[in-house]
Amino acid sequence: MWENLKLAFTNGWHVLVAGLLLGAGVPAVFSLGVRALAMGGAAQEGGRIRPIGKALGVLCFAIVVLAIGLGITFIVASGFGKKLDFEHIYPVLIDK
Repeated sequence: MWENLKLAFTNGWHVLVAGLLLGAGVPAVFSLGVRALAMGGAAQEGGRIRPIGKALGVLCFAIVVLAIGLGITFIVASGFGKKLDFEHIYPVLIDK
């Protein structure tokens, strides 16, 4: 009985962390990108442009697009009987 309870808590934490990262993390990174672009724009402080704000905004948006692309790849790959593997640095599609 205790093994099942331990297993349930372990798997529950995995689901919680994944939900926080994907459910709240991706929109938070997107909002940081919007904020960084606003900081980098010419509308503040007499038209002074901050290139670091634009660079941070583009980086945040690239992370969001990458997360969305990996999510779509995961869904489509499972439909074709493939699995998304992260054994290496980059994701690879392998047979199940």
